[in-house]
This record gives sequence, C-alpha cells and structure tokens, in this order.
Amino acid sequence: MKKIALLITLITISANAQVYPTIGMVKSYDASFDKILSPNAKIEVIVTGLVWAEGPAWVKNGNYLLFSDAPQNTIFKWEPKEGVKPFLKPSGYTGLGQYSDEPGSNGLLINKDGELVACEHGDRRISKMNMTLGGKLSIADRYQGKPFNSPNDICQHSNGTYFFTDPPYGLPGREGDTVNRQIEQNGVYSVAPDGKVVMIEANLKRPNGIALSPDESMLYVCQSDGSAPYIMSYPVKKDGTVGKGSIFFDFSKAGSGLNKAAADGMKIDAAGNIYAGAAQGIVVISPKGKVLGKIETGVPTSNCAFGADGYLYITAHHYVCRIQLLK
Repeated sequence: MKKIALLITLITISANAQVYPTIGMVKSYDASFDKILSPNAKIEVIVTGLVWAEGPAWVKNGNYLLFSDAPQNTIFKWEPKEGVKPFLKPSGYTGLGQYSDEPGSNGLLINKDGELVACEHGDRRISKMNMTLGGKLSIADRYQGKPFNSPNDICQHSNGTYFFTDPPYGLPGREGDTVNRQIEQNGVYSVAPDGKVVMIEANLKRPNGIALSPDESMLYVCQSDGSAPYIMSYPVKKDGTVGKGSIFFDFSKAGSGLNKAAADGMKIDAAGNIYAGAAQGIVVISPKGKVLGKIETGVPTSNCAFGADGYLYITAHHYVCRIQLLK
C-alpha cells in the first residue's frame, strides 16, 4: 500500500483514438517467458491521474475493467471506446467525515454468480452487489463478533467459498491503531457459502494478495513484509478447507534484482504461473517457484487482472496499464 495525501485529477488518455503512451520494459529470465509475452510487447498507459490504483477485475459480461482507488473511495470503470469514468462512489466507506487515508474498496472480484465482490477498508467488510440492480449486501463483516481490520484482497473457490486477507492498511492508525482495531491478528480468512468465517492463518504480519491455483488445490498468499517477503502456499481440499501453509517463494533469496522486493497483489494464469505486483512491476513466477520474467513499469505496482480481450491489466500507482499476452 502507498500512503498518498494528494488528490489527483483523473485523466483519460486518448480513449477514442486507441493510441496510448508507453512505459517500462519487458525482461525475460527464462525461455518459457517468451511464450507468454513478446520481448517487444509494450506496456500501454490507459489511465493516469489516480491516487493509488488497486484491485483490477475484468467484467466479461460487458467487456470492461473495474478497479479501485482507495484514497478516492471510488471504483472506476474503463472501456476501450469510452475510456474511464466513476462506477461506484463511495466504494468502501459510507460513514461521515474523514475515516482514513485509504477508506475505499481495495480488491475486487466478479463472483461465480456475476456479482461484484469488494474488500471494503472503511466499512471493514466483504460486500457483494448485483451488477444490474445495484445495492450492496454484506458477505462478512466480523470474526467472532469483532469487526475486521481492513479487508484487502479476495478470491473464490468453485464451491462458493471466499478467501480473503485482512491487514491493517485501511485503519486510521494502520498497524499502530489502538482505537479502532479489535482483532490483533492480520488474518487470512475463509467464508463458507453458509456464512461461516474461519481464520485460516494468524501468523502473517502483512498478508496481502491472494489467489487459487487453476485446479484449486493450492491457495497462495503474498506477504508485503520486507523482513519476511514471502509468497505462502496452503493446500486446499475439495470442500474448501485449508491446511497448514509453507513458504512457496522467498523474494529475499531471489536473483534478478528481486532480493529487496515484497509482493502486493497477484493473479494466476491457466498454466499456474503467478503474476505478482512487486519490484516496480509484475514478476512472473512458475508453479515450481522459478522467476520467468518481469513486466517492469518503473513505478510501484499493486496488482493485475486478465482481460478476456487478451491483455493483462496492471494497476501501478497513478496509472492503469495493459500489455498484450501471447496466450
């Protein structure tokens, strides 16, 4: 997360002309990466002027992108022909006055029923909303009677179970908040279809991005902690219950200039490759833990999402970018 106080005017870049400025570069560390991205692929900047872009989610029914700007308490919508416009405000805090520097929604998900699911910092809950009718409903807002810290990112099992992370980034005092915080742990949780909430991990300092492997046998969680910059993995049973976690990838032991990085959000492709926001870009890691390559934006990069149009969409500080995939 990035703490930014300034509110920056939103700008759409050449939406109608379909000509976008480019930034960064593609770095390949393994021959297999050249089957994912062309070495000449361009990182196009499709939106700028955001405060802190996060939580991208592609909506297949309509072919557009949604993403959060938590400091602006807004979810934005981007379409290739129409450009960008506000989609939902407030997105994560419906109270009065100033709550925190990042009161809005963070991670977004289109669930198996086609509803928009949001991790809400300010209202401290997981919500869902019918995309046609509108109106939010709470999926979960507390654990053992206590409100969550600030739900951050989320994924869903095919059986309907949700998995999400709950670090303190959206609290007014963040880690040091002793007034609003009621749960000591920065937990990783599951929410069953019947609404039962289970803390499946209590020992991570800064849990952040979360995603399931294609066969749903493994749950991955990023830890944005410089002293323990891990991607954790947890075995998942068919009923959605989760086993004990272990370190899948340790950035402090990685080469390619990644040893000082820690991951934010992530997505996983059909081959099981992990696309993690880290080291000012998207680092692509194989299912065996090998770094394949990097999409280097050159700015702090939070997350990404696969579009049905063949692009990978990337939220990167003030920008939303995209890059054409080969598969």
